[in-house]
Order: sequence, then structure tokens, then C-alpha cells
Amino acid sequence: MRTFLKKISGDRQLWVYTILLMLFSFWIVYSASSNLTNVYGKSTPLFFGVKHFIHISIGLLIIFFTHKFNPKYFSHMARVAMPFIILTLAFTLTRGITMGGANASRWIYLPGLGSVQPSTIAFVFLMMFAARFFGKNDLSQISFAESFKKFWIWVFAVVGLILPANLSTAVLVFSMVVIISIIAGYPIRDLLKVFGLGLAGLVLLILVLKAFPNRLSNRLDTWQNRIENYFDDSNKDDNSIRLNDKNYQKIQAKIAIAKGGLFGFRPGKSVQKNFLPQSVSDFIYAIIIEEYSLTGGLIILFVYLLLGLRMFFIAKKTPNRYYKLLVLAVGLPIVVQALANMAVAVGLIPVTGQPLPLLSSGGTAIWMSCFAIGIILSVSRDTEIKERKNLDEFVTE
Repeated sequence: MRTFLKKISGDRQLWVYTILLMLFSFWIVYSASSNLTNVYGKSTPLFFGVKHFIHISIGLLIIFFTHKFNPKYFSHMARVAMPFIILTLAFTLTRGITMGGANASRWIYLPGLGSVQPSTIAFVFLMMFAARFFGKNDLSQISFAESFKKFWIWVFAVVGLILPANLSTAVLVFSMVVIISIIAGYPIRDLLKVFGLGLAGLVLLILVLKAFPNRLSNRLDTWQNRIENYFDDSNKDDNSIRLNDKNYQKIQAKIAIAKGGLFGFRPGKSVQKNFLPQSVSDFIYAIIIEEYSLTGGLIILFVYLLLGLRMFFIAKKTPNRYYKLLVLAVGLPIVVQALANMAVAVGLIPVTGQPLPLLSSGGTAIWMSCFAIGIILSVSRDTEIKERKNLDEFVTE
């Protein structure tokens, strides 16, 4: 253990928060997966617990190897990856597979890895690409036409290919790119032009979906139903609610939170996990509160906020503009996604299908979150190395 600790570098607090979340995720996924034994026909939750343990173990290896890279290489990695990202998203949209009751193609199958969700991979690489563009260009000198050709056309391609099958992810991706552009100082007048083009593209997509009802219009119905159901509480107090009833998941999540109360049902004693279809992913936060009480839920929220604070600290500490934006570009989505997942569980926003980073089950989501954290630790490590070098030079003088 000591040998391993000597080999890790970068911000130690970020390491601690990440590992704590991942270790806790094993127990909560193991506990909440008893519902999946009925869905997939496995005899015990052990199968899903072991599977998740493998995922988080691979995730830790991803963090370790990624944080050893020189951060400058992530710029080249993002540039080279973007064409492949576009091709993969296009293939997924047209030839992908569906899973977990989803009525859209969001996954592809890779031998040896199983099902992979390309939109999750695209999210991280697009944010890396955004950091590269905003960090390496003088935004006061670049025209909108040039920025559109070099950057925004890639953003629209990625978002446009994700949107038909996964609206929430597309909105989150576009929102995070906009936030990073504002932080980087991109001209507001040009950003308004981007919004105009984006709105026009969304209207065009809706018209296409309406024109071809046998293609992807079911997604349009899904978007509409989720928004309508969010504002419809007609069966809010119906204890006999069935699986195919509207607001089913929202109500079951609220029941889980209410049962958790101030004391919780104790670890492994959740009842609502047997009724929530997405108990180990989209609504895992409700199960956490049911088992570990409101206090446990607040502690998890606090850990994610601490995670975000460490990311801001690392970004502030590095003198390199590109590295600052890289940390924020790949780090902020983790915190925002966590807040979105929690907001869905407690009924603040409509169902989005966003997992709880580092806690929800799912290989691709865990691995890409770990890759993002590895990038942040790489920047932190690089900053520490340069600080030690400057200090050594100062001492020798």
C-alpha cells in the first residue's frame, strides 16, 4: 500500500474524495441491485456487485495511468479523436442497440467490453476539445466565422448526433460548452449567434421528427411526456400506482426519500429498490437517502461540492491558461451531472436519465468520469513538478 501511495501524485484531497465515492458505490450498488435480480434472472445481487467492482477497479487504473501523462498531450488527443467521435456517434444513431427499456439507440457493442455508450465518451472529448480551442486562441482576434469553422461546427455535429436519442445529454453537453466559453471570455455577441443557430437546428430536428413519424418521433413523444408528467401530480398520492403509470419513478423515488427520513432504513434495507427500475443508476440517490437517511444524502452532496472546490483550486493554481480551462472543462460536468441526478431524485427537475458520477453503475460512465479526474490530477501533478523545480532553482541560487 505504501509503495502504491508513493507512486501517486497530484492533489491528494481529490484522490481521497474520488476513492471514497467509488468505494461507497460498491456497497450501494450491491445493495440496490436486488431489483435487477428479478429483471435479469440472476439469483443474487452478487453478480452485479462483482461486475460493478470490476468497473470501479478498471476506473482506478484509468485514473492512475492518466494522471501520469503530461497534460499537453490531451490537446493532441482531443484533436485527433474528434473525427472518430463523430463517426461513432453517427453509427450509434443509425445502427446502435437499445438497453434498459430505452426506446432509442444509445449503445454499441464492443467485443471484450460489452455495451458502450458513445455519447458519454464524446462528452469528455468534446470538453477537452473546447479547452484546447479556448485555451490556445486569442478570442479577441478570432472572427465568428473562423471560430465556427474551427470549433462550433464540431459542437453542433456532436450535439446534433446525440440529441435525437438522448435529449438530456445533448442539452448538458451544449450547456457545459457554453459555460466554458463564457469562462474563457468568448464574445457574448458571437455566443448569441451560436444560440440562434442552435435554436434553428432544434426547430429543424422537430420538423423532421414530425415529418417522419415512423423513424424517431417516439423520442419527441418521450420529451413531451416527461415535461408534461413533471408538472402533472394527478396521481401523486396514489399508493396503487403501477409500473406503466405516468410519474411512476418520480413517486417511488419520493417514497424512498420519505422513508429514509432522519434516520434511514439502515444499509442494505431499502424497500423501494424493488420498485424503482433504475435503482442502481438514475435513482440511486433516492436509495442512498432511504438507507442512509437525509443526513447521508447531504454528506454525498457535500462530497461532490468538495470535489468541485478542489477542481477550482487546481485550476486556479496552474499558471497555464489551457490547463486552467482543461480542468474546468472536464471537471465541472461531473459536479453538474451529480447535481442534476440528485435534483431528479428529489423531484426538482424532470427525469433526465443522467447517472450519479462515480456512484451509479455502468462501465462507460464510470470510466469516463475516472478519465476526466485523471486529467485533472495530471494538471495538478504537472503544477507540483514545476513548483518543486522552481523551488530547487531558487535554493541553488
